[in-house]
Amino acid sequence: MVGLEQIRNQSFPLKTKADWEAKAEQSLKGKTVQTLHNSTYENIILKPLYLEDDEISICDYPGGSDGRRGNDLLGYVTKEWKVAQQIPFKDLDELKSKLSTSVEKGQTAISFELTNKVIDHFSSVTDSTYPFAINAKWLQPELVKKLDSKGLTGYIANDPLALFAEEGAISEDYLQTWTNAVLQVAGKQPQLRTVLIDTVPYHNGGANAVQELGIAAATAVFYVQHLTNHGLDLETSLSKFMFQFSIGSNFFMEVAKLRAARVLWNRITELYGTAEEARNMQITAKTSSFNKTLFDPHVNILRSANEAFAAILGGVQYLQIGPFDELTGSNLFSERIARNIQLILKDEAHLQKVIDPAGGSWYIESLTNQLAEAAWVFFQQIDARNGILEALRSGWVQKEITAVFEKRNKDIQMRKQSIIGTNVYAKLDEPIPVPKMSPQPKTVDSSLKIEKIPQRRLAEPYEELRFKAKQLPEEPAVGLLCLGELKQHKARKDFIQGFLAPGGIDTVESQPIFTLEDARLFLSGSTVKYLCFCGTNDQYEVMGHELLFSLKAEFPERIFLLAGLPERERQQQWLEEGIQQFIHLNSNCYETASAILTQLEVKAVEDSKA
Repeated sequence: MVGLEQIRNQSFPLKTKADWEAKAEQSLKGKTVQTLHNSTYENIILKPLYLEDDEISICDYPGGSDGRRGNDLLGYVTKEWKVAQQIPFKDLDELKSKLSTSVEKGQTAISFELTNKVIDHFSSVTDSTYPFAINAKWLQPELVKKLDSKGLTGYIANDPLALFAEEGAISEDYLQTWTNAVLQVAGKQPQLRTVLIDTVPYHNGGANAVQELGIAAATAVFYVQHLTNHGLDLETSLSKFMFQFSIGSNFFMEVAKLRAARVLWNRITELYGTAEEARNMQITAKTSSFNKTLFDPHVNILRSANEAFAAILGGVQYLQIGPFDELTGSNLFSERIARNIQLILKDEAHLQKVIDPAGGSWYIESLTNQLAEAAWVFFQQIDARNGILEALRSGWVQKEITAVFEKRNKDIQMRKQSIIGTNVYAKLDEPIPVPKMSPQPKTVDSSLKIEKIPQRRLAEPYEELRFKAKQLPEEPAVGLLCLGELKQHKARKDFIQGFLAPGGIDTVESQPIFTLEDARLFLSGSTVKYLCFCGTNDQYEVMGHELLFSLKAEFPERIFLLAGLPERERQQQWLEEGIQQFIHLNSNCYETASAILTQLEVKAVEDSKA
């Protein structure tokens, strides 16, 4: 019988990296471990395995070293992050009521979109007991003039450069007005932060994490120099800064992004010669709108929860989670769900009680280091162009971001990256959502027009296809010619159904087809313009050519597709016989669906004139 002491002394045999690689390559059936490496939009190569050698030596405790492990020794145990949900409202009474209710339900910071009416009644509507978390945007100077209450905390801030980038116009007059407002409030409200370094517009334009970090660093340096040139001392200027980031779907990259941001800021403030306690970076984060969808909106809950988790592990001070239906207009239920995600992470996942859980992860530490170094290079590239304002004027920043967006968009179109409910697993039977009206962009008096950074969402092109499909007189559909038994055609039939659904295109299945008469019967009883052969490669060669030849002759107005990609030497024969397109794993889903809908739209117009 094995004794307790023997059990205690048992250990697993030590394995080396070479052992792991040999075992992994056995399961890869001849491929090497190198095939598991993949590149991110930041041009960082992700490995399948990280070891201690991948980690650069760092400080052993939070609150020290280069700031990556957070600002405080005990993390959230002593300083909780602030639940800063943005409160939507129709009028002042609703705002006041919702603020009160939200605080009772767990909100710990006051956040809402600023309007002129709110400014006029700011003191009576808000409660200065709680910290503010307000991106005041263009209205910050007007609000600052009316801040009567003393001892305000949190941030009521904006980032003029981010507004210029989003608007596509630079206003020197507004920049000066904003500067005067920041200087005015600096002495009256020493605890209130008024300078926002806002990377959200760049994130929504498609920027990668390296670009967001480099732009944040360059923008912060611009404001340091600008405010000190206007008479504000360095440490007072730094005490007014608040950094805002959007948190996207790449969980570990987003954790590393926030940690790398603190590394960069520590390096910059150290170069300015500031005291160590003045180098802390205050971060407010919001879940990304770039990856949210109109269709299948409940998936947005999962996206937001993942992003919130990453933000907290990354060490934010303020966090805002968007309601899952914010694109169509939120309600009390969705706002409650969004707020409760934070409360669940805090009190039930116990993230408030764990100090820097990401610290020491070889993978995350490696990502942090690589992001920080790459972002520093990008920051230097901006600096070489005379800073962020000149880099925006010249259009260089916009060009760099557009290049990344185009890669993202191509991957979404090709379904190399998935948007659940949009380009994969689309539900054709769900109601068509009605997007809420976007606010009209502010027009500023500008001395210079620049290329704007469009505020995008990755799902928008597919959503436009879904809307287009619903506007057709008949529901768009493609007929599936299912060759042979179920086991022979099912795989490609299922693939085609999933491939067409993102464009709002349904499918009509035939009965199993074994003869020309079976196929002829299906076409005679159906009005679908497009038909797709689904079967095995062997079936295509045995019966496919004959079927296509006969059906094309009898039904010349029909358009024929083929599921799968024949061998190269056989492709030309299929095309000459009448196949318009092969649909396979490397096909462009968006372009294919768009072409089908356009053709069906043309046909509908022609039929209406007949």
